[in-house]
Amino acid sequence: MASKRFAKADRRRCVSCGACENECPKDAVKVWRGCYAVVNEARCVGCGKCEKVCPAGCIEMRLREDGENAK
Repeated sequence: MASKRFAKADRRRCVSCGACENECPKDAVKVWRGCYAVVNEARCVGCGKCEKVCPAGCIEMRLREDGENAK
């Protein structure tokens, strides 16, 4: 079952360094075509590791809507 939280990346602020992609234990974050980070919300377990390593501060943790797939 998924976490109540998930990561969300702001593509406008992303510097496409790949730190988040390297840190994600569930392979939920990818740098799309070398341009910006994209999070697969279904794979994200809400651990917050990507948010902590992002040098641009473009990733934040959010609550899932309606508690869908939440513990």
